[in-house]
Amino acid sequence: MKIMGLVLAGGLSRRMGGQEKSLMDLSGRPLIQVVADRLRPQVDTLVINANGDANRFAFTGLPVVADTLDGFAGPLAGLLAGMRFASDATHILTAAADTPFFPTNLAKELAAPLSGEHDIAMARSGTRVHPVFGLWPMALADALEAFLVKEDKRKILEFAHRYTLHEVSFPIGQVDPFFNVNTPRDLEEARSYQAGEMA
Repeated sequence: MKIMGLVLAGGLSRRMGGQEKSLMDLSGRPLIQVVADRLRPQVDTLVINANGDANRFAFTGLPVVADTLDGFAGPLAGLLAGMRFASDATHILTAAADTPFFPTNLAKELAAPLSGEHDIAMARSGTRVHPVFGLWPMALADALEAFLVKEDKRKILEFAHRYTLHEVSFPIGQVDPFFNVNTPRDLEEARSYQAGEMA
């Protein structure tokens, strides 16, 4: 298995008052840098999916791929862009750019149950599934494009449930590992937790 990590940063940050979430500061680093640094050791290569001016992410040193579909078509459009960009990966591991505490063993645990060519794995914590944290086989690229373009559908789970989907549970410690930063208050909570984690 050769995994390309894909940081999904294509959201509109509606609840951040127009500021781009992924570029906001978390303990001295942009949020997307925290996410990239956490994902990098788990994958063979790493890429950012984002629309607009790619130069705003130049500080990461990572390639930036834009959606191949017009408009903001959601995480699956980002996944498709990553699949079309990947050259020799067998799987794509997606992670949200606003979720800085996801597990450092995410890739290993999601890969463990996969056996078939069309198997997909997604993270779960408690009773919640986190569809944007998934391990996807490259073999589904054409089917995904048909789902998005020909069927004009967007829901991650609707697509995933057409195949063999494994939900992998991760423990919740002091904070849910999939806590995501949507609002200024969330960002303050993340800073508090980050300070405690680094102490």
